[in-house]
Amino acid sequence: MFCRNQTSRATVARGSAMEMEVKRGRFRLSVLEDSAQDCEVQKRIEREVRIREGACKLLAACSQRDQALEASKTLLTSNSRILALMTQLQRMKEAQAMQKAGRRSSDGGPADERLPCTGKVAISNIRIPLMWKDSEYFKNKGELHQCAVFCLLQIGTEIHDTDLVIVDRTLTDICFDEPVIFTDVPPGFDLRVELYSCCVEEEFSMGFSTRRLSRLGSGSSKKFMATLEIAASCGSHSSGTGSGGSSPGGESPVLLPALSVRGPKYHLLAHTSLSLCHIQNSFRTHDLTISDTEDSSFWLPLYGSLCCQLVAQPLCMTQVVKCGKFKIRSETNPEDWKDVYGVLSGSDLKCYQQQDNTDSLETPLFTIPINKDTRVRATERDPALHTHSITISNQCGVETAYTILTYASEDTHNWMEAFWQHFYDMSEYQSSQNAQEKKSH
Repeated sequence: MFCRNQTSRATVARGSAMEMEVKRGRFRLSVLEDSAQDCEVQKRIEREVRIREGACKLLAACSQRDQALEASKTLLTSNSRILALMTQLQRMKEAQAMQKAGRRSSDGGPADERLPCTGKVAISNIRIPLMWKDSEYFKNKGELHQCAVFCLLQIGTEIHDTDLVIVDRTLTDICFDEPVIFTDVPPGFDLRVELYSCCVEEEFSMGFSTRRLSRLGSGSSKKFMATLEIAASCGSHSSGTGSGGSSPGGESPVLLPALSVRGPKYHLLAHTSLSLCHIQNSFRTHDLTISDTEDSSFWLPLYGSLCCQLVAQPLCMTQVVKCGKFKIRSETNPEDWKDVYGVLSGSDLKCYQQQDNTDSLETPLFTIPINKDTRVRATERDPALHTHSITISNQCGVETAYTILTYASEDTHNWMEAFWQHFYDMSEYQSSQNAQEKKSH
């Protein structure tokens, strides 16, 4: 476990896997120096190191082949998370060093740059078609070749894996039905999908049973992970054993030692990258980049495409952006001012008679659409109103205008800032999708 001394420098537990990584020179101890923002990343690294240690121990001790396949999958997943987290930690320390030196990080923007809101991204119903030879699929000839496959999905430091699926010539598609949800994702995300494969029939240097496998579902995965957590907690002070390879998100300056435990080995079979422009409400096909491994035992006849449904939900469309009391009037009835409680969320500014009505099914007094056709501007100080006001108008269809009068000039500024941020958030998520729609037409 990471601990802190009175000089506010992060330390590493003696004899732990993290200490072994430092001694091997895989990354600098300065990466672990004090920062409140770094603490959570350090804890996540240490947790994944313990899980990796537990997976290595179970992999060396288990006698069931399906259990070994699960352990090897967990080992690869944990190692990928460690690589991603260590790389992120190094980037954070580099940015901190740049700030101390009075310079800006090479990949950072201006301090006053407006940042878009984050959101959730979900991918589901993954289908990867197979292209068997006629003699294998229709005539059922030849040796029954079986592989255990799973997908590794990554956005930044958030990495998920799917359940294992056993594939042979009786299947026409590799299917992963369960949705995978990423949280706190910026609109410029890059979702990397990797397909890993391991030959089931290979003779490993372990005493596995030879019973035939069917499908490894979520039930066996949950039982295995429960066992793994216990083993990992017991082995938190032992030296670590890692899995070699590069981070799924690309090249990383952090390298882990090569895997030395016995057991099944997974190999990258294919991969693709998805972004905001690939989001659609319907099922869609994407190109796969296939590894040149046709002569390998883990090879499968992939068709070269991946089908899935990818959706995104910005936080600005589900959470309250701004709320508060103000006066409002419609330009169609300029003398009728109403005291309301306004809630800006999603594509509407809803104005209720009182704040308590926002949590009920009470119909708002006004519902003003907020979209790309909406114009919002702050007016000059009106002698009649004795304060600044905000005018909202919509150009789509019959033009309707409203005037908002806040109770303080500071409130006017805060509402204007909320509107501009909201417009910016929506445009960031809509621009890429609009470009993709034009491309598809």
